[in-house]
Amino acid sequence: MAKRTSSSVEASRNSPPDRGSRAGRGSGFRSFSYTAGAAKGKDLVIVESPAKAKTINKYLGSGYLVMASVGHVRDLPSKGPKKPPGAKKAARKSDGAPAVRAVRSPVPGVDLEHDFKPTYEVLPGKEKVVSDLKKAAKDAMTTGGNVWFATDLDREGEAIAWHLAQELGIESSAARRVIFPAITKAEIEKAFQNPHAIDEDRVNAQQARRIVDRIVGYQVSPLLWKKVARGLSAGRVQSVAVRLVVEREREIRAFVPDENWQVVADFALDVSDAFRLAPEWAAFLQHRDEKGHPPTLKSQNAWLAGQGGFRAELVQVGGEKFDLTTPGRVGSSAGGPDRFAMPMSADRTADVAAIAHAAGLTGIKGTVTEDPDGRGPARWRRNVTGVIDPATPYRIGSIETRRTTQRAPGPFITSTLQQSAANRLGFGAQRTMRAAQQLYEGVEIPGEGPVGLITYMRTDSTHLSGEAIDMVRSYISRTYGERYLPEKPNFFSSSNKAAQEAHEAIRPTSMNHPPERVRSSLSADQCRLYQLVWERFVACQMAPSQWDATTVLIMGGRGGTAPDGRSIGELTFKATGRTLVFDGFHKVTGLPHAADEQTLPALSEGRALSPFGLGVHQKFTSPPPRYTEASLIKTLESEGIGRPSTYASIIGVIQERNYVEQIQRRFLATDLGEVVTDKLVEAFPEIMDVGYTRDMEGLLDKIEEEHLDWVDMLRRFYGPFKKSLAHAMETLTHAKAETVPAPEAYTCPKCEKEGRGRTSLVYRFGKNGRFLSCSRYPECDYASPVDREGKPRPAADTVDVACPKCAGAMTRRTGRFGPFLGCSRYGDKSSPCDGILNIDKKGYVVAPSPPALLTELPCPTCEAPMNLRGGLRGPWLGCSRFPKCRGRGKWGELDDQKRQALEKALFEHEKANPVLVVRTLGGAALTDSRGKPLPTAPTVDVLAGKTASAEAGADETLESIADEIGVS
Repeated sequence: MAKRTSSSVEASRNSPPDRGSRAGRGSGFRSFSYTAGAAKGKDLVIVESPAKAKTINKYLGSGYLVMASVGHVRDLPSKGPKKPPGAKKAARKSDGAPAVRAVRSPVPGVDLEHDFKPTYEVLPGKEKVVSDLKKAAKDAMTTGGNVWFATDLDREGEAIAWHLAQELGIESSAARRVIFPAITKAEIEKAFQNPHAIDEDRVNAQQARRIVDRIVGYQVSPLLWKKVARGLSAGRVQSVAVRLVVEREREIRAFVPDENWQVVADFALDVSDAFRLAPEWAAFLQHRDEKGHPPTLKSQNAWLAGQGGFRAELVQVGGEKFDLTTPGRVGSSAGGPDRFAMPMSADRTADVAAIAHAAGLTGIKGTVTEDPDGRGPARWRRNVTGVIDPATPYRIGSIETRRTTQRAPGPFITSTLQQSAANRLGFGAQRTMRAAQQLYEGVEIPGEGPVGLITYMRTDSTHLSGEAIDMVRSYISRTYGERYLPEKPNFFSSSNKAAQEAHEAIRPTSMNHPPERVRSSLSADQCRLYQLVWERFVACQMAPSQWDATTVLIMGGRGGTAPDGRSIGELTFKATGRTLVFDGFHKVTGLPHAADEQTLPALSEGRALSPFGLGVHQKFTSPPPRYTEASLIKTLESEGIGRPSTYASIIGVIQERNYVEQIQRRFLATDLGEVVTDKLVEAFPEIMDVGYTRDMEGLLDKIEEEHLDWVDMLRRFYGPFKKSLAHAMETLTHAKAETVPAPEAYTCPKCEKEGRGRTSLVYRFGKNGRFLSCSRYPECDYASPVDREGKPRPAADTVDVACPKCAGAMTRRTGRFGPFLGCSRYGDKSSPCDGILNIDKKGYVVAPSPPALLTELPCPTCEAPMNLRGGLRGPWLGCSRFPKCRGRGKWGELDDQKRQALEKALFEHEKANPVLVVRTLGGAALTDSRGKPLPTAPTVDVLAGKTASAEAGADETLESIADEIGVS
């Protein structure tokens, strides 16, 4: 019926959609055989995964047989029948005319003409699982046993239970459905004492989501094939997520920074120290590390603290707020009507130099350089320097100290777990959920067997049970003392008012399994994630931390005259710092360390101070940051896009479809992502609206919680959607027929060379993304690829890298999935070569990976065969379905005989398939024996600079585009 990824992008009919983490695994799927009669005289319990089955079986005992469905057993078909069921084969009509050729349904498995009635089929590879479950259910029920459905407690779990009941011939009302938030003995016993029927409303909500997503995927994708390119796909939720990334990218491009000036002074407690420290401080600031980086703010604060000094920032001049700002755009509100506000075209160097002189800077010099890539005020980089006079008089005007408290954050829900794992561990959302699923379903603990270590990991509730609160409060009191235990438990409200699930937050199932005790039983990912969950759970019930925050105002200066002739009054600098009074919950999570936080020396009001450093800095406001996985998930959650169970899939799918890419852990929209988004917004402005997507989630919640008719909801959706689709099919312009004017500085070199004068260029979209072409096309066929900023570049930069196949030169090219190196003889009629090398995200060449050794060992996650590879720490096993499945095998748990046999096979395999060493044209190695870039290897940009560039040209000819869109 539905996938774990219930909002997944539907692929084309020629490429069936991925079934998700709870679905069948196709030909790679392996099931456990049922022994005839094994369920006789027993109760049958059905769960999703073998790991979960193993853990539950430990608590239920010999009176139960626990079997796994390994995810969904049924779903909508990926292809519809070519003619209606029961239709007879007919070559010709009765009047002799040819019979009308039957066509596939536009949405396989969904009858659009009859109340969206779904038709389900057993997933490929799941036939034996269903057959075994039917045999086991029959054996159990004919001997007085019951069938229990113990699938997960969310909509997906409910749908799996419903499909299983349908296949086994059990009515929903008669089914014994059991749910438990944690796989522990107490929770399982409680669940089996309180069974209930399958929740049809919850199933209908899941079914409605599945059908809406199927309709959008299968009907919008053909629109993209016709108007953009073949093979593309769209999804109701993922397309909106891509729109967020696209719009953020365009905000960044359109951003023009404001200029503002900052003046900071470094103070000592007496003048003799200031004279001594001034040259030492200047020398320290000039120091550069081995990478050419100046001292960090953290290291500067440490140096100051070690010398008894501190830093303060100028905040007032003559009693007025100091604010030297130049707005980036006309009409900007930045700046304000203070006496130092000036027109945006003004050079503020004279103003800030006068203030710096009043603050004690002597021998002032100003320099200016042009930054061609800068926008607005940022085009001119200005620098004001000088030598500080430590004799400049200053005094402490006031000191204010106030006590502040910081409350512990709430326990994890799915989104905050994914965000924290991304920020602290560097985990992607899918990696986080995979490790969390394993911790929930159970890991093998010596002496205890399989143990579920955390509660259910798909939740948007911060609720904690009374038992859990009592358990952790007792642990806090016993481990840290009464000071760290608040008088009453801490309670937290959910930020998501439409929280779908009513179960608990993510927490450890028991305080008897601290991370240090179970570390040896966990994989690296499991251990790090469990530590994160443990710390957050304990911290959320601890006392708040307490701090003394101190603000010091320093007055002084030597006066002076501003450029407009007015006198500069007394200067006021402000220094801040804070001191920890009580660490509270930070005892578990560790203390926060802000880069700009400093330790203040003992100070008193009226005390004289002397400056030993003064910095004048031209600053510019920053554009909004690109999304990380953590910030994108936070936005999806706050905007009500998707649900906790879908965030990981959303992020995975939009990257797999090449609509966005991650560079240095930040999401950037690809050219393809921008074009597809524009077309979808033009065709379906309502569906692509964030508010509409949020409202749709609300309707799905109402189906589950308020008995909203799911068929009626689908009717209201499909009517307007069908009209928009038909209109778009007729009126939407092909993406490759559209042009966007390029900057005036870019002109056609071919027209100029051939005497047609100065001709502007335009951007077009081709199979490899944007490129520049002459606006006179087809009269002029000049074309050039562009870089990420839209600047023209040669089509195929020759690079100092030898082709791995023919040893010839390679050229830098751009494909649908980004830059790569291709042989310069590609397409050569006499001696063609198709050699290719990849470029990593840092711009280095990487060698192609040799084929892995396919074993017969099943993946612990999906049971597909695993690959064996050699690594730095020895052989390791990984799923052959990577990246769709990231399951890893435990090499150390294999018996000696098996390991020896596999090691021998791996040795022979690697001998027959050695790792290629990539070399320059001169023979110098660029990669090591593992195929990784050598530490001394230059980037592709550097290698490209060592050879001559090829003649400019686009990655795709204009003629091929003209043929595709029917332009002559």
